[in-house]
Amino acid sequence: MALDFIPTVWASRLLTALEGSLVYGQSKVVNRDYEGDIREAGNTVKIASISDVAVDDYIKNIDINDPEVLTDTELTLAIDQAKYFNFFVDRIDQAQQNVNVLDEAMRRSAWKLRDIADAYIAAIMEAAVLGPNTIGTTGTPRVPTKDDAYEYLVDLGTMLDESNTPIDGRFVVVPAWFHGLLLKDDRFVNAGTMRSDRRLANGAVGEAAGFEILKSNNVPNDSGTKFRIIAGHSSATSYAEQILDLHTFEPEKRFGDAVKGLHVYGAKVVQASSLAMLIANKSA
Repeated sequence: MALDFIPTVWASRLLTALEGSLVYGQSKVVNRDYEGDIREAGNTVKIASISDVAVDDYIKNIDINDPEVLTDTELTLAIDQAKYFNFFVDRIDQAQQNVNVLDEAMRRSAWKLRDIADAYIAAIMEAAVLGPNTIGTTGTPRVPTKDDAYEYLVDLGTMLDESNTPIDGRFVVVPAWFHGLLLKDDRFVNAGTMRSDRRLANGAVGEAAGFEILKSNNVPNDSGTKFRIIAGHSSATSYAEQILDLHTFEPEKRFGDAVKGLHVYGAKVVQASSLAMLIANKSA
C-alpha cells in the first residue's frame, strides 16, 4: 500500500520544526519583513531606502532653501542558498518498526536543515559587523572570566546605544561556556534568569544588561577558539526562506517510500550599525 501522503501537511510540519529550533533565524534575532513569495533558488528581494532628510533653521521673512532632492539606495537580498534531502524507507522496515519511521526521518531532516541554515545566518551577521562595534580581534581575542563576562555584555550594549540601536528587543547569542560564566555572576542571576520551563525555548536562557541572552552551539568560531559573540537587534538582519518542493515517491526498483524536499533561503544585513560583536577565547 502506498504511503498516504498529503504534501501541504508535511510541508507545514517541516517548517514548524525548522522555525521552532532556529536561534539565529528566529524573530528575536532576524526579521522576515521582505520574505514575500520565493519561487526558486536564485530569486532576489529588493530592499529600497532613502537618504536622511536635512533639517535647517527657519528665519522669519527669509526665503527657505530649495527643496532637497532625496537619493535612494537599493540592497538585494539574494535567495542563493539551496539545500535538499532525499531519503528512502524500505517497506519491510516500515512493517517491523514500532515507531513511525517516516515521521522520525522528517524530524531529523528538519533538524539538519535548521543546523545548516542557523550557521549560515550567523556567518552572514558576523561578516557584516563594523570594526568600531567589535571588541577584540582574531589576533588578540579577549578571554572572559566569571568576573568580567557580564562587563563585556555591558560594553556591547554601550556600542549599540551609541549607534542608535533600539533598546527594546536586543539580543546576544553566546556559546555554552560563556553562559556558564554568566551563571557564576550574581548580576546575571539576579537580573532575570528564566524559569526552568522556559530555559530551552529557542535557546533563551535569561535576560541581563539590556539583552535577551540566547545560547547556541552555532556561534561562529575557529575550531573552538575565537568565538564571535554577536549582539544586536532584529531590525539589523533580514532572512527569507521557503520549503520549495516536498513530495513522496516510490522508487521503481525498490519496495518502500522515499521523500525528498528542497529548502531555499537567504539572509542580508540591512542595518550593520545595529550589530556588535565580542571575539573571545575560552579560558584554559
